[in-house]
Amino acid sequence: MTRKLLLVLLIAAIVAGVGYSYWPELKTLATGEDENAAIAASNGRIEAVEIDVASKTAGRLQEVYVQEGDYVAAGEELAKMDTASLEAQLREAKAQLRSAEIGIDTAKSQVTQRQAEKEAAEATVAQQDATLEAAEKRLTRSQTLSERGTGSVQQYDDDKAAYEGAKAALAAAKAKVAAADAALGYARAGVINAEAQVDAVRATVERIKTDLDDSTLTSPRMGRIQYRVAQPGEVVNAGSAILNLVDLSDVYMTFFLPTLQAGRVALGAEARIVLDAAPQYVIPATISYVADVAQFTPKTVETAEERQKLMFRVKAQIPSELLKEHIRYVKTGLPGMAYVKTDSDAAWPDHLKVNVPRGGSPEPEPGGALTGAE
Repeated sequence: MTRKLLLVLLIAAIVAGVGYSYWPELKTLATGEDENAAIAASNGRIEAVEIDVASKTAGRLQEVYVQEGDYVAAGEELAKMDTASLEAQLREAKAQLRSAEIGIDTAKSQVTQRQAEKEAAEATVAQQDATLEAAEKRLTRSQTLSERGTGSVQQYDDDKAAYEGAKAALAAAKAKVAAADAALGYARAGVINAEAQVDAVRATVERIKTDLDDSTLTSPRMGRIQYRVAQPGEVVNAGSAILNLVDLSDVYMTFFLPTLQAGRVALGAEARIVLDAAPQYVIPATISYVADVAQFTPKTVETAEERQKLMFRVKAQIPSELLKEHIRYVKTGLPGMAYVKTDSDAAWPDHLKVNVPRGGSPEPEPGGALTGAE
């Protein structure tokens, strides 16, 4: 029994060793995949960036100029919001602006008036200063004559009173200069305030004009209208989507590769796309994204064995020049196959040579002449 058991274990070990050594070949036969191949393949779907064209402000949607499926250019008008309220606000703001501009002129005239008042007060100070100087001289003479006994005491008293009066008048004139100077400063502050008011109202006018411009919704990119989310007459909130736009300048196929293949795919690597709807064409592409986190195989993969694998999401970007040439025939959601080089030195087989129609037409030309070359 012991010898038989050892013999069975020996045979099992030999079979296991042979099976392990031939596992890649056996796996390729069973799954149809070769993880060591220079070109990896997987099924995927055509996708594109979607953009919601939204209202910046709340209001009533007045008009929508496009229908679902329409192709639009960048900057093309798509819809318009009701602007009656904004137009009324703009008229009010413009009236306020005119009033504020008049306020600047009024404030400047106040400055001129206060400047003149200050100059008049300074002139009065100079006059009173001269009067005080003359009164002081007369008082000095009267005092001298009075002390000698040759002058009238009454004259001395009168000159002294005149001197004190001139002194008080000079003080009053200087006070008026200070008051005029304060009034002048206030008037100049009024000019600055009026100018600031004009700037504020101008900013309001510009903001309302911007809101008016934003009330006309334009296409941010070249693309196709996918959905009309709101209809004319509806009241929408600020930021509410009005239209959903597919950006046809950013189209790619998303597919999934197992760990060994995804690890050998470089960003910028050459790729090819073959759509189920047009298997006669081979579309060039470039790998623009490889996920850095693995995930389970998506539900679209059929076999149970592949469902158990961890897969990496990969994007094959279609050149924008090619998209522009065939813009009318670009559609999202189309299934197909993606092929990518895992070895940059590998050559594409004949059936994966670039093969796209000329002149933006999806139909082959007479004799099957198509553009495309390596």
